[in-house]
Amino acid sequence: MDAQLAALGDATRRAILERLLDGPVAVGELAREFPVSRPAISQHLRVLKRAHLVVDQAVGNRRLYGLDPAGIDGLRTYFEKFWTHALAAFKKAAEAQRSEEGE
Repeated sequence: MDAQLAALGDATRRAILERLLDGPVAVGELAREFPVSRPAISQHLRVLKRAHLVVDQAVGNRRLYGLDPAGIDGLRTYFEKFWTHALAAFKKAAEAQRSEEGE
């Protein structure tokens, strides 16, 4: 989880992940969409791949990068804990306020 969270600490990597929501794409195509060089995009993809957030697949002479469903699901599970806790706290606060107003 630490590698995933560290990978998400960079705005370009987050933008790459958002772009990959539309489907797999080659490095060259990604590089045309971002204001950084192709080698920089490749480095970001390496970090994301090591963090299990993207996977790559050879298609002809290109490598297509897409989201890693297992890694993304792990992140979702991690953040869902916080969301569940926040909702429970909100419910408790709302019920306490309703109880105070009813007295």
